[in-house]
Amino acid sequence: GLAAPGFGTTTTAAAPAGFGGFGTTTTGAFGGFGTTTTSAAAPGSTFSFAAPASTTGGLFGNTQNKGFGFSSGLGTGTTAAAGFGTSLGTTLGGGFGGFNIQPQQQQQGSFFGQQAQAPAQSNQLVHTANALSAPTLLGDERDAILAKWNQLQAFWGTGKGYFNNQLPPVDFTQENPFCRFKAVGYSCIPGSKDEDGLVVLAFNKKEADVRSQQQQLVESLHKVLGGNQTLTVNVEGVKALPDDQTEVVIYVVERSPNGTSKRIPATTLYSYVEQANTKAQLTQLAVFMSVTRTELSPAQLKQLLANAPAGVDPIIWEQAKVDNPDADKLIPVPMVGFKELLRRLKIQDQMTKQHQSRVDIISNDISELQKNQATTVAKIAQYKRKLMDLSHRVLQVLIKQEIQRKSGYAIQVDEEHLRVQLDTIQCELNAPTQFKGRLNELMSQIRMQNHFGTVRSEERYSVDGDLLREIRQHLKQQQEGLSQLISVIKDDVEDIKLIEHGLLDRLG
Repeated sequence: GLAAPGFGTTTTAAAPAGFGGFGTTTTGAFGGFGTTTTSAAAPGSTFSFAAPASTTGGLFGNTQNKGFGFSSGLGTGTTAAAGFGTSLGTTLGGGFGGFNIQPQQQQQGSFFGQQAQAPAQSNQLVHTANALSAPTLLGDERDAILAKWNQLQAFWGTGKGYFNNQLPPVDFTQENPFCRFKAVGYSCIPGSKDEDGLVVLAFNKKEADVRSQQQQLVESLHKVLGGNQTLTVNVEGVKALPDDQTEVVIYVVERSPNGTSKRIPATTLYSYVEQANTKAQLTQLAVFMSVTRTELSPAQLKQLLANAPAGVDPIIWEQAKVDNPDADKLIPVPMVGFKELLRRLKIQDQMTKQHQSRVDIISNDISELQKNQATTVAKIAQYKRKLMDLSHRVLQVLIKQEIQRKSGYAIQVDEEHLRVQLDTIQCELNAPTQFKGRLNELMSQIRMQNHFGTVRSEERYSVDGDLLREIRQHLKQQQEGLSQLISVIKDDVEDIKLIEHGLLDRLG
């Protein structure tokens, strides 16, 4: 299965030692709900968390020793659903076979858009630590409540963390290291090369509509790409996506005047597609996403695995690499937020339905093949019987022809040998322990069964026509033999009578 380590598991997060005294340890199913949070300043802390003696007018008012209130607009401007569908490094079909990297949307320094400038990242982390551990916005006990509220927002991955009147608030996104709604899944590593020129276009249309209008779609894409007669747009494949969306894989072939042709590289085609005017025209065709589908170089793959994505615990990332079921075909990708998890679940359901439909088609094909096989076997048996019948008829014709041809000639030596062999075979057939005896025994059993009525009404016996003719021929030969024997006996009786009359005449 595609394990997702860390999603909903018990997680322990501790602040780096450099922020001295941040020291917040939170343990829970989704981090912080119903758990105890402790914030304490360690000795020798780099930052002072003491409340200032006086505060100026702030977001929550400047009246001290008052209850914590929200009259000043706490949370104003927060995005309640901000970033729940934000995916780090995932693209179309990323859950099962669509992992990709968009070249022009990467930020320098990492494949997952990590900040390249260390000072800016360090300041962001410092401000986040201050907002979570020791905000100095109000200067009284309400700062502790504000710190817990900021921690809750950070765990949830949305909202703004106010901590100082002179500094802007911290935006809590799901990429922050304290967000608990994260997991790691696995996606297939694309195997196509840049020379294959495969680019994926995602349409807000149903698969049936796209397939029915595929020719018009190809012509429209050709016009969008400039309408050059030397270019030809080809569709590699069409696949349904969740939410009535469709993925279309295309490539463009360029034909030169000398008759040769080549595919436009995927990076070149993707760069042209991502241009502002081209993207606007594609949007009119209901295209909402375009990505390349090229394999990663060993250096890119190594760098991608070496650096944990933004907001993902390096320990979880290392464990995900260890738990990879197939490191040659799959690569770990982060899943941030329930929306991303739902998207992957929909993709999995879609793929399961496609597999089930394919299995049903294969099952129907197998059933049809089995029926055809049974029909073929029956026809083969029928043709064998016909062949045997025709062989016997041909043999009878040859026998009659040979008799007519040999009539009037004396018996030759080879014919005499053949007659001896046939007599030997006939003797073997007539032997009591051979076929004749078995046939007589079988006939007697049949007569007994018919006599006592032990045969069930539903049972029927049939004798093959060839065997029946052989039995009839055998009985006919037996009858002829008996007739010959009776005639010989009669002749002998007549001879004996003549001998008796002669003896009586002599004696008389």
